[in-house]
Amino acid sequence: MPVSVTMPRLGESVTEGTVTRWLKQEGDTVEVDEPLLEVSTDKVDTEIPSPAAGVLSRIVVGEDETAEVGSELAVIAGEGESTGGGETAPQQEEPAEEAAEAAEEPQAEAEQPAVEEPQEKAAPAPSGEGTPVKMPALGESVTEGTVTRWLKQVGDTVEVDEPLLEVSTDKVDTEIPSPVAGTVLEIKVPEDETAAVGADLAVIGAAGAAPAEAKPEPKPEPKAEAKPEAKPEPKPEPKAEAKPEPKVEEPTPGMSYNEPSAEAETSAQPAQAEQKAVPSAAAPQRPSAPAQGGEEAAGYVTPLVRKLASEHGVDLSSVNGTGVGGRIRKQDVLEAAEKAKAAKAAPAPAQQPAAAAAPAKPATKPQPSAKRGTTEKLPRIRATIAKRMQQSLHEMAQLTTVVEVDVTKVAKLRARAKESFQQRHGVKLSFLPFFALAAVEALQAYPIVNASMDLDAGTITYPGSEHLGIAVDTERGLMVPVIHGAGDLNLGGIAKRIADLAERTRTNKISPDEIAGATFTLTNTGSRGALFDTPIVPSPQSAMLGTGAVVKRPVVVNDPELGEVVAVRSMVYLALSYDHRLIDGADAARFLVAVKERLESGNFEAELGL
Repeated sequence: MPVSVTMPRLGESVTEGTVTRWLKQEGDTVEVDEPLLEVSTDKVDTEIPSPAAGVLSRIVVGEDETAEVGSELAVIAGEGESTGGGETAPQQEEPAEEAAEAAEEPQAEAEQPAVEEPQEKAAPAPSGEGTPVKMPALGESVTEGTVTRWLKQVGDTVEVDEPLLEVSTDKVDTEIPSPVAGTVLEIKVPEDETAAVGADLAVIGAAGAAPAEAKPEPKPEPKAEAKPEAKPEPKPEPKAEAKPEPKVEEPTPGMSYNEPSAEAETSAQPAQAEQKAVPSAAAPQRPSAPAQGGEEAAGYVTPLVRKLASEHGVDLSSVNGTGVGGRIRKQDVLEAAEKAKAAKAAPAPAQQPAAAAAPAKPATKPQPSAKRGTTEKLPRIRATIAKRMQQSLHEMAQLTTVVEVDVTKVAKLRARAKESFQQRHGVKLSFLPFFALAAVEALQAYPIVNASMDLDAGTITYPGSEHLGIAVDTERGLMVPVIHGAGDLNLGGIAKRIADLAERTRTNKISPDEIAGATFTLTNTGSRGALFDTPIVPSPQSAMLGTGAVVKRPVVVNDPELGEVVAVRSMVYLALSYDHRLIDGADAARFLVAVKERLESGNFEAELGL
């Protein structure tokens, strides 16, 4: 029977998605769970897997078109059926079991010798010869879960209620037990892939049953796609080199976006570099996992993994997959990228004298962009940002108040504690966690700045927690991941969350729920050297704090002995934009003064272990 491919719900508040790319075309053969198309929403970009094996008979929603959640995107017919709606299918479907066999036999013939065919048929027929393991509903509003780790592999024996796999949702991480005793015949959802509630995850057969072994070596088709993977190699080098560049010694608040991830990379470099040397030198291992980017052992390298490899300059042929059946996962690509950066960073000290002369080069004329004189389609994320910014300005009476803060004490504390802080927490200590902690404490004292107003309902809502949004600059546009419950974290906890969220946002590994629910936002406008700007408050929030660049300049200070003197101090501007319908100027000033006094007092020794 033809199977309909529908638009899934990719987040609690997501109602529609845009088809950005079809990975298969009409007439192409697809496998169960093989990536079929890519979909973009205002919260996440992801792949949609095929719900069934067969032939893509019809594409209903074309590329760049938008469809509502639950609407039909395409139709997949069984391989024995006609792609036009099918007169031949009924002839093969008289018994239901024969139809299942007919859909699977052509795949077995293409992939394995005739001896393997009975095994291929055994797993896909859970109703007759196996028991399906389904994704449970792990919470009232949970609609999907991600397989984080398989505790059993194909061919392993399991007992009733024995842990079979680990699943993660936005609410819980848990183990899924086996519903029956027997043998794992087939794993349908590999590690790091997401499945809807009720979807089949695996098939358990009777003890001693022959597992379906066609999965570890499937699909010769991707071989042809593996060779082009080497093409993106030139791309990453500029990116890999560009991130460390901002790490100059004069720390600005924005460095935290780049520095934590870079520091995390260098902290893991020695062991990873040694691990990489062994597999790459062991030539016998490479043939067993074919040299086509490891795709043969992995069965299939998803487009998102290919894209990630391209962005980071990772040659997939040098990556050993740690997923099911040797499949290359996102983590494998990121680890390979970290090892490559470690290798490049190693000779850096010897080249520092040359780098010291670099400051003379910024005066050189910038190179013209290749986009000059061109027109391109407006990306969905940019269109979403544009609509929201315009909507926020239209529905709010926005005003900005600016204060100047002396952060010299914070700068000195940071210089004393940064090495021990990095050893304890694994991330570099920048100014941004200090700003975030001071802002959260001020929100607790002045909750009106953390509140939201519904003018139509005539209500003001004061949240019970401070959910702090952190604006992150990505290649796809501005994204704002959220530190939920930021008021419960100390300086180290906030620093680690900022580094983690920024890195996962840039690598498109952030979940929809992690970029929703902010009650107040912090934007680091100083990351590119700006002194301050006037941020636009995102609805339904009522305020947003912008932190400018930390710069050293002469300032008049009051010395207890000398009186008023001019001294060099580390100064920063803080700009608070707020909805003047709800927040008065006095409220905004009180909030900013609280932040200013907290930072200028420099009482963070306990937080830093000093």
